[in-house]
Amino acid sequence: MGEFRPGGHWPPTRGGAITDAGVVDLLRRSAPKVLVALVRHHGHVDVAEDAVQEALLAAATQWPEHGVPSNPLNWLITVASRRMVDQLRSEQARKRRETNVASMALPDEHVAPPADVVHAHPDDDTLTLLFLCCHPELSPASQVALTLRAVGGLTTAQIARAFLVPEPTMAQRISRAKQRIKATGAQFSLPPEQERQERLRAVLHVLYLIFNEGYTTTSGPDLQRAELTGEAIRLTRLVHGLLSDDGEVCGLLALMLLCESRRLARTGGDGELIPLAEQDRSRWDQALIAEGVELITDTLTRAPLGPYQVQAAIAAVHAEAARAEDTDWPQVLALYELLEKLAPNPVATLSRAVAAAMVHGPDAGLALLEPLSADGRLAKHHRWHAVRAHLLEMAGDLAAARASYLMAARLTTSLPEQHYLRKRATRLPAEQP
Repeated sequence: MGEFRPGGHWPPTRGGAITDAGVVDLLRRSAPKVLVALVRHHGHVDVAEDAVQEALLAAATQWPEHGVPSNPLNWLITVASRRMVDQLRSEQARKRRETNVASMALPDEHVAPPADVVHAHPDDDTLTLLFLCCHPELSPASQVALTLRAVGGLTTAQIARAFLVPEPTMAQRISRAKQRIKATGAQFSLPPEQERQERLRAVLHVLYLIFNEGYTTTSGPDLQRAELTGEAIRLTRLVHGLLSDDGEVCGLLALMLLCESRRLARTGGDGELIPLAEQDRSRWDQALIAEGVELITDTLTRAPLGPYQVQAAIAAVHAEAARAEDTDWPQVLALYELLEKLAPNPVATLSRAVAAAMVHGPDAGLALLEPLSADGRLAKHHRWHAVRAHLLEMAGDLAAARASYLMAARLTTSLPEQHYLRKRATRLPAEQP
């Protein structure tokens, strides 16, 4: 599958293709802002999204011939608003409500803002749109897809490629999400104060899911997808710019930056997976590390502690170790123990088992893993078997480690992970010496 490239043809063109990467980037960055303007004035997320796409298509066909307008954002808003008003008129006519739109002079709320007027708080509106896309009535998968579509500005085809599903399937998922929001009667406004913090947690979870899918893809030939990690970081920076006092917003951004710093070192020349302990740390992005460490260090001194902050602190410990053997494993273990208290979950226990093995020996890690085998879902997940294989290999039980590596390889749908796990297995004897 191909990946989205910022310099590629986006949006889809007809009659002429915009080839200048700066203009392509401008259109992509403008799309969510145009959508925000339309939804604020008209409502109807589904109709607004279609109008935005028509405006982008118009720009793609007209700008190469006539040049980029002096105020491209308001050009797009004006064109999209006209398209949307036409659509609303058509729908109302079909429902025999022509009188509501018969006047040649449109109501103020149906008129695009003049070219010299810019909304006072466009980022606030983008945050509102994020809250809307993460409506609690939507499934996490639908929240992710709608966020990437409406706020991220990715096309349906790009989102489908990122998650390795057919484009019609992704289009249906996004369409159902928009219809579901419409059915709830949700308005384009921030949720009530008593719901806002809970909805913010949902927004952060969606951004976390987007980043994770880009960091280690669920399936397919590529270990990571930079367009998803990049988009997750961009959107989290936006939220951080508005809510910089929120400890978990800061923690999530720091976590993303610190993990993203390793991207170039995580794969070899042919795309094979390189585990953390074997990575060439000179290839880690020191600017991202410095930013992430500074952000989490500051946050931990002033904000109530939360799970994202603890995960960022763990990532910072790894980032500050010049060599794998320099890692402060006792501190990592203590942080994982804290994480389990804040947000108990089996994935955190898996990681704590590895840290415990590094501090107290493999038997200590295996003892933590054993109770997790009772969780049917986790016992069928490749990560449990992969961690168990690693700890068994550390303990010298090579035949059992080989069997666990092979089981993990069978369970994962990521080709780089499959290749890595099978390679680990082939190094070990099928029977204990």
